[in-house]
Amino acid sequence: MKTQLDRAIASAGSWQVEPTKTTARRDRGLISATPTAAPVLPLWLAFLTAAAAGIALDTGFPDKGIWPVTFLGIALVLLSLVGRRPWSAFAIGLVAGFSFWGVHISWLTLYLGPIPWLALSILETLFFALGAVTIAVVYRGAGRLWQTPRSRLVMVPVIVAGLWTAREAVTAVWPEGGFSWGRVVFSQSESPYGVLAGWIGFSGVSFVMVWLMAFVIELARARSVPIGRRGLWAMTAIVATLAVPAWAAPTVGTSRIAAVQGNTDASLFSQRAAGDVLSDQTAETLKIVAEKVDMVVWPENGSDLDPARSTLAANQLNYLSEKMQAPFIVGTITNPSSNTYFNTSLLWQPGVGTVDHYDKRHPVPFAEYMPARALFRAIVPDLVDLVTRDYSKGTTDTVFDVNGIIAGISICFDITDDAVARDMIDDGAQVILAQTNNADFGKTDENVQQLAIARLRAIETGRSVVNISTVGTSQIIGPDGATIASIAPYEAGSMIADVPLATVTSPGTLLASGVELLVSLLGAAGFFLVLVTGRSAARAAKLSKK
Repeated sequence: MKTQLDRAIASAGSWQVEPTKTTARRDRGLISATPTAAPVLPLWLAFLTAAAAGIALDTGFPDKGIWPVTFLGIALVLLSLVGRRPWSAFAIGLVAGFSFWGVHISWLTLYLGPIPWLALSILETLFFALGAVTIAVVYRGAGRLWQTPRSRLVMVPVIVAGLWTAREAVTAVWPEGGFSWGRVVFSQSESPYGVLAGWIGFSGVSFVMVWLMAFVIELARARSVPIGRRGLWAMTAIVATLAVPAWAAPTVGTSRIAAVQGNTDASLFSQRAAGDVLSDQTAETLKIVAEKVDMVVWPENGSDLDPARSTLAANQLNYLSEKMQAPFIVGTITNPSSNTYFNTSLLWQPGVGTVDHYDKRHPVPFAEYMPARALFRAIVPDLVDLVTRDYSKGTTDTVFDVNGIIAGISICFDITDDAVARDMIDDGAQVILAQTNNADFGKTDENVQQLAIARLRAIETGRSVVNISTVGTSQIIGPDGATIASIAPYEAGSMIADVPLATVTSPGTLLASGVELLVSLLGAAGFFLVLVTGRSAARAAKLSKK
């Protein structure tokens, strides 16, 4: 027998015939033909469910890191959208989006206060709400195209998951280079689903996660399918997605790498004197000066004095590199010409100096540069004036040849950028050096959220990642996502390890952009088919009355 919950979901979410005139008037021709899906939840409960969904989504991310709860959050969002008209779906999307983003990036308020946090949360919430509208349109009108439960069971989850993935893909690159921090895949760095990144990339994992929840919901609504069979199909889908083995990234030898965390307050508002970061990094490196290593990695802004302009910085780097007989990879700020600044990583060879450099590809808007400075200064001058310089986007290649070892270089936010990751692998990276400075966010979730992205990037690319921060969390991560070495957050220290190298391009790197494009196009195509069918049916209904 059906359980009460199953009967409630199935009956409330079934495909029903509504009066064409009423539906057409309310929906303004968007999804006005019958049959249409009735809402699973009353509107007041849908709003409460959406608010809970946002919190559940965030709970799956570090530092809470209860990854199964992200799936619950996805399911709650989708349930609240079933049967909704566009405007109510938009409102529900606003509630769910702000509930998620308001919590997820609350670390922005630590030094910068509420305005940047509120502005970014609202922007991302608007995208979330627009994505919710497209999903609601599909849920409400798909019955016109696929009139049997079995056909909807095949098509609706694919389209819904494709639309969710497309929204994530768009916000990852636009506007101003995008902000991909909240992609649901980033909650799965230590879950069995994380291994999928090695096969289908980040967007592919997001798609699978949303597809699974959409499939389970569609099963619950398929009243003509026996409940026992529905349960079997749901379990089969869950087991099948969990049973995918990790891609066994082939490695070729190792490189002995040292990474140093000086634990300096390198935040925007710190009271440190010029050279303090350099001094602390130097002091900690001197403790390992007798070690034999292939390279030494310092974090982003590891030298707050540019060695090209500071004799002190140049002398210290030369002394350390000659003493250890190893090249140094050092983050600093370069100023090659007036009013031109780059967030830069230098390759420093002992006795030679800088032999290569990488300029950050993805400087962060409103932090490392100010878009439309004059406009925003008229609105919030105090905050805009905190960004005293505008960093330019780098155009250098993404790798260093470190005595024959090809190292991919990523500076802070670069690690979230799929295009930068692909370029590193295309440029021949055998290992990824991810330099970052998390001091601006204190002991918040930001640093462990970034570490989770770095771990997934290791799995996706099949490359070890040396994630080194000024203050933590610093770890060396293997190609399988396992932690090889670490330094406690907010403690000075170093980590030295024989880090596996790789040269084979992973399926996740090869297929990621193609999978993202394919599933996004499937979602968009399904949405427009439902939209066009609804409008055609509305016109036909209108003509039949004349």
